[in-house]
Formats: sequence, C-alpha cells, structure tokens
Amino acid sequence: MNLIFDVHLDLSLNALEWNRDITLTVDQIRESEAGMSDMKGRGLNTVSLDEMRKGGIGLCVATQIGGCMRPRGPVASWESPAQAWGMTQGQRIYYETLCELGEMTQIRNLAELDAHLAVWSDPVAAAAAKAPVGYVLSLEGADSIVTIDYLERAWEYGLRAIGPAHYGVGRYALGHDQVGGLPAGGADFIRKMDELGIILDTTHLSDGSFFEALEIYQGAVWASHSNCRAVVNDPRQYSDEQIRLLIERDAVLGSVFDTWMMIPGWVRGKTMPEDTGVKIAHIGEHIDHICQIAGNAKHVGIGSDLDGGFGKEQSPTDLDTIADLQTLEDILRGRGYSADDITDIFHRNFLRVLRKAWS
Repeated sequence: MNLIFDVHLDLSLNALEWNRDITLTVDQIRESEAGMSDMKGRGLNTVSLDEMRKGGIGLCVATQIGGCMRPRGPVASWESPAQAWGMTQGQRIYYETLCELGEMTQIRNLAELDAHLAVWSDPVAAAAAKAPVGYVLSLEGADSIVTIDYLERAWEYGLRAIGPAHYGVGRYALGHDQVGGLPAGGADFIRKMDELGIILDTTHLSDGSFFEALEIYQGAVWASHSNCRAVVNDPRQYSDEQIRLLIERDAVLGSVFDTWMMIPGWVRGKTMPEDTGVKIAHIGEHIDHICQIAGNAKHVGIGSDLDGGFGKEQSPTDLDTIADLQTLEDILRGRGYSADDITDIFHRNFLRVLRKAWS
C-alpha cells in the first residue's frame, strides 16, 4: 500500500459544525445520523481517522474554515471577522486535543515531517498500530484573520498554508464565483504571507485574484483541491493558462473527488452519482490533462475534499469511504503511469512543495 498525502480535508468542520466524532468508524457515524436531514450528506459520510488509516492516508492537510464573505457562503460563514476567528480557534484546539489523545500529530517543520514519514514508512504496519494521522494546518478562506498582524499569531500556532478566498467577496481576495482582482488590503495580506513563509493555496481564487496573487507572492504555491476547466468547464476549475503558470512555479494541483468537479453536466442538488455512472476512474481525465501539459507527473496529487460539505450523494459510485482512494493506484497503472509516477502523485509531489517552503 502506497502512502497517500491528502492535501485537503475539512476534518474540524465535520467535527464542530456537524457534530461528527471522527475517531469513530464511518459506520458508527452513519448510524448516529440515521433519520437526520438538517444537511445533505447526513448518514452518508465517507471520512474518519479509522478509514484514513485503512487507506494509507497517514498525512493530510487539515483545514480551519470560518469566513464572513458576502454574500453569505454555503458553509462556515459568519457575520464578523471576530466570530470567524473564534470558530477557527475552536477548530485549532480540536485538532490539538486529538493530538493529546494520540489520534493525530501536527507537522510544522521538516524535523517533524521526517519523523512522521518514518512512522508511516510502512502504511499497513502504521495502520495496524493505530499510528497518529499527521496533519499540516491550513486555512480555507482568510476572512477570519482579523487584521494582518494576526498572521504572525497564526504562524506561531502552526498555520502553514492559506487559501485567501472561499466563495463570494472575501476580505482579502475574491472567490472563484466572482469577477475581479484582489480587494483593498489583499496585496498586503499576500505579501505578509510571503514574508512568513506561509504556503499560498490558490484554490477558490477568482481568476483576477489568482493572477494578481501570483504576481506578488514569490514563495511555495499549491492548489490544494482543484481540477481542470478543459474537462469540466466551470470557474471553480483551472484553465490551461493557470495550470501552466502553476507548473512554472513548481506547484502541485490536488485532484478533488467532489463529483460535480469531476464530470461535465452535473447539476448540484439534483444530479445523483448513479444518474451519471461517475467513478473514481473519471479523475484520471483531470490527472492526465495536467500531466500532458507538464510533460510529466510532477505537478498533480490528491486533495480529495471528501466530506467537505457532502457525502456519498456527491461522491463517485465506487467510493464508499476515503480508504477507496487506494484503488487509484490500479487506475493510474492502467493508464500507463509507472510506479514512480504513482508514488509522486500519491505523496511525493506535495511533499516536494512542503520541503521547498520549509527549507
């Protein structure tokens, strides 16, 4: 089994907003939600720490998420920066508590990264030993950063990547559903990220904010959960021009398994996976597209976003839990990818960006 580094999981959102105990099994969580209908995906969750271990997902990027964008976003949206900050701090403390319980361990520097990779050098043995799942802390949408000075405080507690936008009009960047560049204060925010060495996650940025941010920011870049506009024509995806620019910056794009971003023609809230026959293998179209542009397999990885506000009702038909991401190995092998290519896609590419950022 190959180690998977999943670079986008909203674990604390599931725990604190939707009251899911991710230390339970997926089946136990589903049973606890039987009959609930307050949000889509109840009883259809796909992620738990147990299933991550079973699937060799020993390392992830775990998010904080809490914004105050306008119009109000579909998830994690509050009325003020102070409220959003308070929510993200609760999420941070939740992760730290999981560390105290031995369920997770935070990765903040190269020494911690190398020590954790040694523990997970044999993912089967690590899973059997119930080894802690490692996480790098990221912030999805920067509205909760009350003032730019708060970035230094966030760096101190271990925040290592930020996606400045989510949906809508953010305080420091516009979301992918908007037209325009960085708002007032956005350029200074990006410069401060660069000064601190916080990785720039370009996912969710409007096209204008994307290009302006990359002009300003000179450090390590990734797109944690972004697919290809050439395959699914939507502003949430990346154009070939954007993909080429990311490749020039030695960035990596994380393939996302939210099905409306995997195949064309999906109507959110109406289409169901069984209507389309969408499978895990469909992500191969996006992976292939990036690799064809790059001329190699060095710029794509996994940023699944599983349970990021959805469950099995918006996942591939052959995905029951996050552990099924391991089936991607045979899918890629069938498309002609070598063992080295697959290892790069599963974890080495995103590790390269981390090492660049922390060297």
